[in-house]
Amino acid sequence: MSASLGTVFNVQRGSFHDGPGVRTTVFFKGCPLRCSWCHNPEGLAFEPEVLVRPERCLGCGACVEVCPRAGGPLPAGSVLGTGGCEGCRRCAGACPSGAREIAGRTMSVAEVLDEVRRDGLVYDESGGGVTFSGGEPLAQPAFLLACLDACRRAGLRTAVDTCGLAPREVVEAVAGRADLLLWDLKHLDPRRHEELTGAPLAPILDNLAAAASLGVQVWLRLPIVPGHTDDEGSLRDAARLAASLPAVRRVSLLPYHPTGTGKLGRLGRPACHSALAAPSPERMAALAALFHPSGVTVTIGG
Repeated sequence: MSASLGTVFNVQRGSFHDGPGVRTTVFFKGCPLRCSWCHNPEGLAFEPEVLVRPERCLGCGACVEVCPRAGGPLPAGSVLGTGGCEGCRRCAGACPSGAREIAGRTMSVAEVLDEVRRDGLVYDESGGGVTFSGGEPLAQPAFLLACLDACRRAGLRTAVDTCGLAPREVVEAVAGRADLLLWDLKHLDPRRHEELTGAPLAPILDNLAAAASLGVQVWLRLPIVPGHTDDEGSLRDAARLAASLPAVRRVSLLPYHPTGTGKLGRLGRPACHSALAAPSPERMAALAALFHPSGVTVTIGG
């Protein structure tokens, strides 16, 4: 795929949680981590996938009638274009109830720019802009850099929400173009980080230091998943890390919520954390207090 094309699974307008002001968030498909609590599991794979909401299905057969595949439409969780599928997307288009969706579409830089410029006045009034998220936007580096360049030419402020796992040259190129990096840290213990995400922690921290040295503004974002990422020792380490990097302007503690569980069902996959509950406001306040001695600004949510 050329630098002017990428795979996107959602463009969300009117977002208040992905950087300052009102924003449009563009979600890139594909991620190198495998966090079991992922809020956007439809963004993990790079290829377009089939999502099905059985509770919405009317049993009308409209999807079967338009599908050229011998066995009918692919089941939930299938990669579009496999198993005899032509990737035509007619099944989703024909579904009258929205029970069948395709997560992922090819977009050009020009199409992304057309989408995000619609709210230019709102950005100006609120101090907002465009956020590139995922999945992991750095996993489509050429497309991301082209989008950042296009936004800069259009006078749009940009943020990139990243897990930080990418080649150093990609991180530095993005840091040189974006106005803000939202850096997601899952756990500060290397062994536990690899257990939870399937990826090493060291290159993520090395990339964070490299990006911070370039002067880009950084907000650290820490998911608080009970029993997984709410270890107080890890959070104290995060507070010390934030205090050691002048580029880090704030830390956001993001309480777990079960949105991703429903999406796993639409992908035909079992819910990994169906018994998990969101942390209480009192627990979140206690964890936020761990950051107060460091002098770093800490927020809950956003």
